[in-house]
Amino acid sequence: MKKIFLLIAVVIGFAAASANAQQRTVRYGNQNTTYNAPTSKIGFGIRAGVNLSDWDGETMQSVQDLVDMTNGTVTQQMRTGFHAGGYLSIPVAPGFEIEPGLQYSQKGTVLTGKIPVEQVEFLNTNVTLTNKAEYLDLPILAKVYVGEGFHIYAGPQVSYLLSNKIKAEAGALGFKALNQEWDMKSGFREVDLAVTGGLGYKFASGFNVSAGYDYGVNSIDKNGSFDTYNRVIKASVGFTF
Repeated sequence: MKKIFLLIAVVIGFAAASANAQQRTVRYGNQNTTYNAPTSKIGFGIRAGVNLSDWDGETMQSVQDLVDMTNGTVTQQMRTGFHAGGYLSIPVAPGFEIEPGLQYSQKGTVLTGKIPVEQVEFLNTNVTLTNKAEYLDLPILAKVYVGEGFHIYAGPQVSYLLSNKIKAEAGALGFKALNQEWDMKSGFREVDLAVTGGLGYKFASGFNVSAGYDYGVNSIDKNGSFDTYNRVIKASVGFTF
């Protein structure tokens, strides 16, 4: 973690030394065009949005095998959550920014099932298991503008596991018979690494929208018993001051 914060400090220092104009002029063919995307000023922004998270790897292959064996009685779904936090927008060159950020992010997965017994189908018995993983994400993004406001971004992300719980819910006839949570943090890796990337658009006002994907690259299992990775689809809105 110390190396990550040191990298951010170096990038900020480099950007501050190289920024010397409020707007950059980029030459296209025989015309000089004012490029409004990144300015020379370091900006601070806030961002929030929706997460659709899942697991990938050995565990999910076992789940898929279970789904096949139960003929769809057990199903696997994405967990719907959210993320929220702040970022720095650091201009480095015309059309290019570095964006370190810090945000709270909900991840995990959901399993649902029904008792596959014809005689009790009228009870509509169901069970839901939800992995509720809460992370603090630290992405460091390289953002390239490919048009007026339109940009692509990618970079590494380090995530720290704040909490990890399994929630079990069971019910019949519309009534809940079980609603309980267990702490499962001790069995999961505290630091998760990922590659993140996506597309976005920044308006002249500072308002921006983006859609991206987090691809976990190290197993979330602390003991290495199974290879399972976080996968997250994100849709965000933000504002740069």
